Amino acid sequence: AFRMAYTRVSSFNECFLNENEHDSNAVLMELDKGLRSAKQGIQCESIVRFPRLFEKYPFPILINSSFIKLGEFFVSGSNLLRFWVLRVCQQSEKHLDKILNIDNFVRRIFMVMHSNDPLARALLLRTLGAVSRVIPEKQQVHHAIRKALDSHDTVEVEAAIFASSCFAAQSSTFAISMCAKISDMIESLQVPVPMKLLLIPVLRHMHHDANTAALVGQLCMQLLPKYPAQGFVVAIIDTLTQLSSRTLVGVPGQLDVLLDFMQDLRTPVRVQVLRSFHDLAGEHSVHAWPRAAIEALIGKFGACTNAREQFLFLSILLRLSECPLTCKQLLREHRGPLLHLCIQCISKIDDYTTATQAMAVLSVLVAYGLRKPEHTGDVQDILQIVNMHMEALLLCTARRADCTRDLRRVLAYGIKITHASADFGALFIEIVSNTLGDKVAYPSANGELMCEALVGLCEHFQLRKFAFTTFDGLEEDENGMETDEPPLPKVGSPNNPWKTGSYDYDLQLNPMMGRLPLILHKLNSIIDQENCDKQLRTVEILTALVLQTTMGCYLPIKVVQVFEKCLARLNCWTLYKIARTASRYGHHYVAAHIYTNISQIVISDHMHYSLLALAQISQAECILNYGLEYAYMRDSYAPKAAPEPLIPLMRRLEAASILYQEALASLRACSSPQHPCTFQLEYLKIRAQFLQTLHLAVTVKNAQVIVPPPAIAGSLAQNSRDYLQKFGHVTTQLRKLVKSLKACEETYAKLYKSSFDADHVTLEFLEVAEFQCALFGHIISTICFSTPPEPPVFLTTGNHPETRFYAASCQRMEEMQRNLPQEPPNAKTISNRHLDIIVAQIEIITKTPLCLPRYFFQTLQSTQIKLSVSPQPRSATEPVNVQSGSNLVIKVEGVLQHFTKQQRHFRRVESVQLSLTSQLITPPPRSAQEMVKPGASDTVTLNQIVKPQRDFLSGSFLLPISSGGHFQVTLETFVVDGNGVTWCTGPKSSMVVRVLEDPAKQSAPVASTSQAVGQTRRF
Repeated sequence: AFRMAYTRVSSFNECFLNENEHDSNAVLMELDKGLRSAKQGIQCESIVRFPRLFEKYPFPILINSSFIKLGEFFVSGSNLLRFWVLRVCQQSEKHLDKILNIDNFVRRIFMVMHSNDPLARALLLRTLGAVSRVIPEKQQVHHAIRKALDSHDTVEVEAAIFASSCFAAQSSTFAISMCAKISDMIESLQVPVPMKLLLIPVLRHMHHDANTAALVGQLCMQLLPKYPAQGFVVAIIDTLTQLSSRTLVGVPGQLDVLLDFMQDLRTPVRVQVLRSFHDLAGEHSVHAWPRAAIEALIGKFGACTNAREQFLFLSILLRLSECPLTCKQLLREHRGPLLHLCIQCISKIDDYTTATQAMAVLSVLVAYGLRKPEHTGDVQDILQIVNMHMEALLLCTARRADCTRDLRRVLAYGIKITHASADFGALFIEIVSNTLGDKVAYPSANGELMCEALVGLCEHFQLRKFAFTTFDGLEEDENGMETDEPPLPKVGSPNNPWKTGSYDYDLQLNPMMGRLPLILHKLNSIIDQENCDKQLRTVEILTALVLQTTMGCYLPIKVVQVFEKCLARLNCWTLYKIARTASRYGHHYVAAHIYTNISQIVISDHMHYSLLALAQISQAECILNYGLEYAYMRDSYAPKAAPEPLIPLMRRLEAASILYQEALASLRACSSPQHPCTFQLEYLKIRAQFLQTLHLAVTVKNAQVIVPPPAIAGSLAQNSRDYLQKFGHVTTQLRKLVKSLKACEETYAKLYKSSFDADHVTLEFLEVAEFQCALFGHIISTICFSTPPEPPVFLTTGNHPETRFYAASCQRMEEMQRNLPQEPPNAKTISNRHLDIIVAQIEIITKTPLCLPRYFFQTLQSTQIKLSVSPQPRSATEPVNVQSGSNLVIKVEGVLQHFTKQQRHFRRVESVQLSLTSQLITPPPRSAQEMVKPGASDTVTLNQIVKPQRDFLSGSFLLPISSGGHFQVTLETFVVDGNGVTWCTGPKSSMVVRVLEDPAKQSAPVASTSQAVGQTRRF
């Protein structure tokens, strides 16, 4: 259940013969053997395997020697071999920095430039272009490219143009020197037209110097009237746009040029003009737009004659609307024409793509206006237009399989407006849920999109629901307080299973609660279908929606019956994902029920023990949340409201602790060296430790009556100058409790630092858990210490429903802390009221459903560091021998390996901190006359921060060895991300170093004690 499918992305999928994880030399020798084969096919096969070799072993020595070998075959081989060497250079672009002898490599392959074969010279030019990033200022190569442009062979000239484009992007010297050459070739009558079309894009790289960029701009403007053909106009406009976006000073002039060409009658020219407008509307160049340009652009909408051009035009307006500066300008100065334009596009019945794009423009304007109080009045009429057309677009696009992208756009921008307006969000939830609940067979992809949109809307309203507020029920009472924590919010009553005293309040905060019967009806109808296996994804999303909507609530029997039906109809993998979602949203009875059932039908011991561990965790949380055992709830589930707890608090904590220990044993049984389940085991240990600490706190409350203060407590407190010692045993136990909570807090912080690959929800969860331990420890410290420390600072309120729900319980603990009596430090007491408050805090902690973090189940990102440390001992049991009086040079090389299932990484490695520690473990034998130098230390610690280059890192240490003996040398690796945060996730390696005694000292005779001091010894 905890395994992650690790798929390595590589350019080639061939498997090397005799490939070993630690034997790169054997692989290289295998390839070298293939290169020296007499058959050209085997040689080509060996060459194409080099990129995979570089991916697996990206060490500079190996890459350097490989490219030197490839250079030799490039010179002596055929054009086919040269072609495959070119492909290796193109596919190994990120490893080119590791070629140590790049000059030697270039010198070898450059010999082909003197060949009489123009095809060989063309392959050389393309190879030089592929490695231009590491040889940008090679004057010899510059001259060869310039000379090749004058060749009479078309293939060689095209290769020279490609190389010119590559070097112009890397070298300002080359770009400036080639500007005149490219200009002359374009204006020359001898150069054919197709060649000129290839030369024009080279000019887009001439932006390194302002004067050169201006000169190139003038050249392109002069070429426009000279070459009015469609291909030339498109290429020149694209080149001018690229130059303007990089220099920025030419943006206003380029906008004027584009506006003029909007009147062109050729469709490809207008399409290129619209794409150029879209490029210039980016966040880097939109600030250079003059005010008149936007008005002129909107006035050119009539020039768009087809749907594709109108869509591109609206894409430009959408990009302008996403910038706050231009969005404000559109609302104030161009509001009327813009509304008329968008309404005209939305009203098109036959073109949903353009209509949804116009709706996207209006949605961005509305979202911006609602967030700004000064613009709220300006967007009310736009909001009415959106309300009027949103439902129609949703209904029209949801029923067509070819409008999935349009439906996605409508739903995404509806959610965007919801983030700015809760009233619109409530209406939008009703529209989407009604559309989904219609008795219409929607395409599966469209149905999944609507379900995902409902989940996104529910997430937004759940964040609003659990936002930090003041609880009116927690007020200070001088006489006493109610120590029993109120039960969980309930959904269900004897009259209506969907209405209770808190239902109206929940419905006001989350409108999705009112649509829950419709969602359950839809879910039931899908499960009852015979082909429900084809809609498993929809079932998973709808169950997640139900569980997210009812997070923190007791599930009525109707909801539980839906999950019972899922248990009878769905496969094990789908059921596991539903149970996983239930665990993540705190519905532990449903999770325990599913885990327990599917753990009995799996055929693998690994799966059985992992599911058994999850079932035991959920059963433990059931006892904590409801005060009932899972077996009792399964046999007699309360239909409408959460039952009263039948198990006292101490027994609840004991039973939960026992189940967590059993879960730890089950999880250890399913772990393996390949899947060690490190995070899961550490988290369960901390949770079990925290529950044992809470059990200790309840024990202190019960022992207060049994163990009164001793008779000498007052004198002991007076002698120790600790006034609170007069309360005896309870003071000592409370202070012990503070230390235990501090240990839990530190363990959570350590687990946080070791979770570099965790998602944001998991890290927020660990932050809240750490704060909860710190807060509870601070509350107890205010009771058992006369001067307690400063209260902890809450760094996060939670940006996700699970973490915000968890953080809300911490706020309730803070509110309850106000009920503590306000006493001066020198007159504090420890009474039943203080301990009742502690027990009430524990009730809050245990009755708040625990939402297990996502990283407990899924790893969406994997970052590994593989180290190679030298010197290495001959065998694992032998030490590394070092002569006495010398320093040990330790060379460290490492490789970073990344993997992610997301479009982007949660965090990346910015640098790596290497920490080397040397500690004396076996001192050398010393004679009676040898004394240890005062102040000498047997432990040496060296630190170094290295920055990876193309996922490769290298560092070295000079370790001083002061004396003989055996030393334990340990290398630890710490990862530093882009925000400067250090993560303790790197590997650790160690070796034993033996310092050999100096033979001269061993053979030297010991001076006699009778010999006079200072007497010269003669040999």
